[in-house]
Amino acid sequence: MSGNTFGQIFKVTTYGESHGPGLGGVIDGCPAGIELNEEIIQLELDKRKPGEGIAGTARKEADLVKILSGVFEGKTTGTSIGFYIENTDQRSRDYSKIMNVYRPGHADFTFDAKYGFRDYRGGGRSSGRETVSRVAAGAVAQELLRQQSVSCEAYTVRIGGISAAVKYPEKAHEQPFFSPDPDAVSKWEERIKAVRSQGDTLGGVVEVCIKNVPAGLGEPVFDKLDARLACALMSVGAVKGIEIGSGFAAADSLGSLNNDFIDESGFQSNNAGGILGGISSGQDIIVRAYVKPIPSISKAQQTIGRDSKAAEIKIGGRHDICAIPRIVPVLKSMAMLTVADFILLQRRMG
Repeated sequence: MSGNTFGQIFKVTTYGESHGPGLGGVIDGCPAGIELNEEIIQLELDKRKPGEGIAGTARKEADLVKILSGVFEGKTTGTSIGFYIENTDQRSRDYSKIMNVYRPGHADFTFDAKYGFRDYRGGGRSSGRETVSRVAAGAVAQELLRQQSVSCEAYTVRIGGISAAVKYPEKAHEQPFFSPDPDAVSKWEERIKAVRSQGDTLGGVVEVCIKNVPAGLGEPVFDKLDARLACALMSVGAVKGIEIGSGFAAADSLGSLNNDFIDESGFQSNNAGGILGGISSGQDIIVRAYVKPIPSISKAQQTIGRDSKAAEIKIGGRHDICAIPRIVPVLKSMAMLTVADFILLQRRMG
């Protein structure tokens, strides 16, 4: 059993660790004739690379991608697309003091419980750095979706309990924190500075909107489109909750308010988030991911060591204060990979 492959037809297998030589992946099932080159992928990778913004880590990585196979004369060949991204600024010595101690909030304890052995340098495969491969693969999925006139926007709607209005989602990629509301940026910056000075971290909420998705994608039982989207976004390490459409608020609503009425002009609202019975309705698909605070904090924390004895830990090194904004392109990529896969599945059925 392998947990390193995502998708059924448009398949992505990733490899690499935070402090290894590099990371990469192999994409299978991508049709031939899709326009693709390293510059197209690099545009997306630059949106998540470390060392950017006041909430980011001090680790500097260029995250330059190299396409190894599956592309000829600027187009996909229909064969496996291999790519590689080198690690150039890993500092493994930062982790030597915690090699035998479990960091609270991290996967250290559970990795040991599963394997009896772990790469303590930044978390190995459970590190957030693993997501660089997802963004590269998502860039390929984005080009496939572009041919189908499907587009995707991702933006931040909350950081540290401070919400933003969704005013300009189409311009969020031009704003700090991928904010759809310019007025929220300064408030978030102040909150992040205050929390950083306290040696603590923050979480937030990211919304993903997928447009022009054709009706009919998804299956009515186990392969529901919303179930697969939830699985895709929950596979990102910092995500602890998912909403589709009105989401959690639907539990406190009434059927007469939550139902999306239909008339000759179409749906009158979108509380279902573009998915009914696990199948796309043709409306915008709206998904929100709830992101936990970064667990690496500089405050002293109680824990245990591999010997099960009590210990106190104070994490040094270079870490983000908030997974936002770097997680935003990751979540967008996972959504696009999911929809690309379902479009190809529907095409096979047809």
